[in-house]
Amino acid sequence: MHQLSEVTIRSISVSEMDNNVYLLTSRSTGAQVLIDAADDAPAILALLADAQEDTDAEARLALIITTHSHWDHVRALEEVREVTKARTAAGADDVADIPVPTDVRLQHHDVGSFEGFELEAIHLRGHTPGSVALLYRDPHGPAHLFTGDSLFPGGVGRTTTADDFDSLIDDVTTRVFDYLPDDTVVHPGHGAGTTLGAERPHLPEWLERRW
Repeated sequence: MHQLSEVTIRSISVSEMDNNVYLLTSRSTGAQVLIDAADDAPAILALLADAQEDTDAEARLALIITTHSHWDHVRALEEVREVTKARTAAGADDVADIPVPTDVRLQHHDVGSFEGFELEAIHLRGHTPGSVALLYRDPHGPAHLFTGDSLFPGGVGRTTTADDFDSLIDDVTTRVFDYLPDDTVVHPGHGAGTTLGAERPHLPEWLERRW
């Protein structure tokens, strides 16, 4: 858990694939955004309930954002949407491949304003055509970047063609590393987190090995 000045970030790991589910809750208003309803709807609903402790207001889920369309990131989306009645969002170029209706089609640099915080969408093309990372800029500390399967400790996400790799490494370089400082905290779609500063020296290595 990250207890920031204005937002609390909770996460759980679900499924045999160690998918990370993230929840941001405004400490002042109770507004919430869920990132990747990957699997295990009961566990996700319990996460939402536990986050009531993070605010004195009534916690309420405003939006469910899907970082990309791969099946392991959407298995609980329909059930969580049905229970919470929250709106859904995803990268515009992935919407057709997500088996649940998408209310908000995200484009590069779209900013969602919630009661108490904002999230910026960063389009990272390559892992899927419409993959997005979500950026929270903490006014009193490091930024937090939720990267889906586009950036992990030790490299970029899986790609299936040379062109897809070129696209992803270029976007990660120009839209993430050239855009954000080293203290930015990276929250990936699977496994442990990292910082941009820890990963930045390895960019030439990733480019050379091509994964």
